[in-house]
Amino acid sequence: MARPTGVLVDAYSTGNFLPAAFDRLGVDVVHLRSTPELMPSMLPPARASYRDFLVYDTEESTVQELSKLSPRFVVAGQEPGVPLADRLSEALRLRTNGSAKSAARRDKHEMIETVRAAGLATADQVLTSDAETALRWATERGHWPCVAKPISSASTDGVFVCRDQDDLRHAFDSIIGSADIFDIVNQQVLVQSYLDGTEYIVDTVSADGHAYVCGVWRYDKRLLPNGKPIYNRDILVDADDPVHGPLIAYTREVLDALGVHNGPAHSEVIVGPDGPVVVEVGARLNGNMHPAFHDLCLGHDQAALTALAYVDTERFLSAYGDRVCQRRQPALVFNTPTELCGQVVSVDEDVVQRIRQLPSVVDLTVKRKPGDLIVPTRDLLTSPIRVFLTAPDEEALERDYQLIDGMRESVYGVRS
Repeated sequence: MARPTGVLVDAYSTGNFLPAAFDRLGVDVVHLRSTPELMPSMLPPARASYRDFLVYDTEESTVQELSKLSPRFVVAGQEPGVPLADRLSEALRLRTNGSAKSAARRDKHEMIETVRAAGLATADQVLTSDAETALRWATERGHWPCVAKPISSASTDGVFVCRDQDDLRHAFDSIIGSADIFDIVNQQVLVQSYLDGTEYIVDTVSADGHAYVCGVWRYDKRLLPNGKPIYNRDILVDADDPVHGPLIAYTREVLDALGVHNGPAHSEVIVGPDGPVVVEVGARLNGNMHPAFHDLCLGHDQAALTALAYVDTERFLSAYGDRVCQRRQPALVFNTPTELCGQVVSVDEDVVQRIRQLPSVVDLTVKRKPGDLIVPTRDLLTSPIRVFLTAPDEEALERDYQLIDGMRESVYGVRS
């Protein structure tokens, strides 16, 4: 008897963990690419993980082709696939977030406007292609510093904290006309009031509007030599932390406002003096999701939970619906910065092995290989190494983090 089938749209990056999660529940998956060619800036989907590999043509022809498979679900594997997955799941009458608010789940300007319309706290903002309009807005409203960024990118790609007019003009010069991480050319810039406070990640998986909070992480940021803050560590927050209650309650309201009723979500929220304020929400898996690592520190992973929510919804709702995870042990993800600049000529495997052998290290990703260019870190995309660490106590975790921080610049040999 043939196994049931589901469809994953644009399963780049951590979307690669979804096929195995569905396979364990007895479901095959077909991959649907929303673009004629693969997006070059992200880890591509692994063809061997899929029963078939399809490319979107027209809405009508794609619906007809997928109907022949009698799919159990259509799920976005990464952010570019969100609008198409919404439309197709709706057209095929499957579990869906619907297409009515698809734009609000991808366009960061519309996202914030939708959350504000629901009566929730948000940043002030303006969307424009004209730097002078943005300068007047920031000056008249007293929004210095402010934040400038593309409207639909990710991984802090193209995000600038602007402290004066020169900074904001530079941000416009850098963003307008450039391609974002999803290969979309930026024609406008979103400028927002700067949110002062501590930034958190709230990862969820939902079924029929019942969200399970499967991880809360606090961003630890580091100042670069140029004064720009970058994301340094994601630190797993214990459920006993006082921030948990208001942060999670607010995030649930944001998910409702954006119509994220099914599937995974990765929400970034800043908690300041006046409470939580959303930065943005991605209706997809956390980009730092790692099943073996998350199983150790949380007892589950977002990909497996997503598969369960779609394949055995009753079991998901019974075990997880509307609940909040408990941390099993301290954990962090270290996205290492670098000041190296040039062509990578070697990777010191002895240093890599020394890092791997540290007691708290679960895994690490060496992102550059000989022949690649390496540049001083300015965002998550230019961080050259990612390390997953978890240990029974905070002291052991901090000790290994400090050791890695001392070794990180020795991993790559670089010719300038």
